[in-house]
Amino acid sequence: MRKHSILASSSSLSRAILASTEQQQQQYSKLFHTASIYVGFNGGSSRRWFSTSVRSKLSADYSRASKFSLSLGAFAAASVVAGSSLLLVKEEAYAKELVKPDLAFKDVVLYQYEACPFCNKVKAFLDYYDVPYKVVEVNPFGKKEIKWSEYKKVPILVVDGEPLVDSSAIIDQMGRKIVLEKASSMVSNDDEETKWRRWVDDHLVHMLSPNIYRNTSEALESFDYIANNGNFSFYEKYSVKYAGAAAMYFVSKKLKKKYNITDERAALYDAAETWVDALDGRDFLGGSKPNLADLAVFGVLRPIRQLRSGKDMVEHTRIGDWYSRMERAVGESSRIKT
Repeated sequence: MRKHSILASSSSLSRAILASTEQQQQQYSKLFHTASIYVGFNGGSSRRWFSTSVRSKLSADYSRASKFSLSLGAFAAASVVAGSSLLLVKEEAYAKELVKPDLAFKDVVLYQYEACPFCNKVKAFLDYYDVPYKVVEVNPFGKKEIKWSEYKKVPILVVDGEPLVDSSAIIDQMGRKIVLEKASSMVSNDDEETKWRRWVDDHLVHMLSPNIYRNTSEALESFDYIANNGNFSFYEKYSVKYAGAAAMYFVSKKLKKKYNITDERAALYDAAETWVDALDGRDFLGGSKPNLADLAVFGVLRPIRQLRSGKDMVEHTRIGDWYSRMERAVGESSRIKT
């Protein structure tokens, strides 16, 4: 009976898309809302580790030439060590910003959708500052996980019993709690940081949906991950993947019109290049270390990085180097595995 109900809902949704009347669109606005905030695959952090080893056998009575060769080898080894030291210094510059013990939190819980860009903004902040947090995946249909909250959107971050809402506001409040000692050094860049954080919310995030849902294959790619990583029942997964992908394929066309996008890929590339220009040769907008704007851009882009749109963006723009630096700086997730 439940399977029949879900399949019937999918069929009704398809008819609603084709009819495209205002009443039908309102009837299915919940699914469209759910689909629009799920925007891709969370690739997480990636690290590359490598090692080299050299083995040699030498005769007891080696020639003078052999000794000279050994000397060159020793010099080369010293060069490698020196080079490695420089790399370690560079890596150290990208180390996480750890929260002081006296500022540590006892219990942090994030109510989220795994692929939501706004949730990923918050996670990028928590990961960078190495704040341990638990995750509660919310089912977007019933939202029973956040039934206790008057605020019915995600992310919701509960910090030692205090609920914080809205991604940018959450980061502001968390920043005031753990970055107070850096306030004086951040003042000079505050206007720039604020400008680009606002750009993320007002512009960059709107480039995502038209790109990841721009054709049926990319829409299915996105919803395949959403269905498998979200909090859905077996039959809801079916509805989300196929009906959701179909819905957002059509909705993305309306989003293009709403935000004056004629070529979605070109718009995404332009946004990436705009961000790189803003860096003005710096490793990060924050200089030698990421600031809140860096974390916001990285968080929003992280869900699409392993999708076709994210791969195209890195391949066709200059953003790849900055993104790799951010991956190293943010490092491994501080999420508590349960």
